[in-house]
Amino acid sequence: MAGDAPRRTPGDVALRDVTEGDLPVFYENQRDPEAVRMACFPARGRKEYLAQWTRILADGTVGKKTILFDGQVAGNILSFEEDDERYVGYWLGREYWGKGIATRALAAFLDEETERPLYARVATQNVASVRVLEKCGFVVCGEEKGFPGPDGENVDELILKLHG
Repeated sequence: MAGDAPRRTPGDVALRDVTEGDLPVFYENQRDPEAVRMACFPARGRKEYLAQWTRILADGTVGKKTILFDGQVAGNILSFEEDDERYVGYWLGREYWGKGIATRALAAFLDEETERPLYARVATQNVASVRVLEKCGFVVCGEEKGFPGPDGENVDELILKLHG
């Protein structure tokens, strides 16, 4: 997944390598209360968040791209190993929701991230994200109940899988 030139997709959605200059936007995106509620994933403090991204940027096994919309940083998309399985995850700023950006970005990312099977975990209440994954060929293959949410509440997650 190398290369500095943005990968263009229809509708002014592009992927490019993550730069340190993208991190302040990523940080603010993950702090949005509505995004935290939808993802059921707690926001991190600046120091912790930047330390995590320093590790991600240094890790050659993590596929990582910045999602651009009309040339603006809209979010990020990642692939990573967890429990001997390859996962994908993405996060968009709220102002970019509902425009098909996540679907187009994920489709473009999957052209580069060719390892299969590929998994994703999504809070059951995050219907929009489940739909994005399904549009890109993922199918529900399991559910985990009682995952700890950002406020200590129990959250159910769907596990989705993209076959080869």
